[in-house]
Amino acid sequence: MLLSAFGSLLQLLYLAMLVLAVVAFVFAATAREDAYRAADKKKKSFWLIILGIAVAVNLLIPMLFLQLAGVVASIVFMVDVRPALKAVSGGGGRKGGSGSDGPYGPYNGGR
Repeated sequence: MLLSAFGSLLQLLYLAMLVLAVVAFVFAATAREDAYRAADKKKKSFWLIILGIAVAVNLLIPMLFLQLAGVVASIVFMVDVRPALKAVSGGGGRKGGSGSDGPYGPYNGGR
C-alpha cells in the first residue's frame, strides 16, 4: 500500500513537471521575437529548443535527472525571462497611476 501511494505521488510529480514545461513552451512560442532582443535575453529559438527538449524528455524519456533539468529550464523561463518579456511588450501589471485611479482617469474626490 505504501509503495502504491509513493507511485501515485511520483506520477503526480511527473505530470506537474510536464504541465510546467508545456506551459513555459507555449508562453515562449507566443512571445514576439523582438521582445527577446529588447529584454536582452537569449533568442526565441534558443528558448523554444530548450523548452521543447524539456517537453520531449518528460513525454518520452522518464529519467528523473533529465526531467529535473527540464524543470530548472522551465522555472528559469517563467521566473526570469517571461516577466522581462511582459515588461518590454507592455503587458501585465499596472502602467503607472495611483491607487485612486478610476476607469476614466484619476479620482480626485469631487474637487
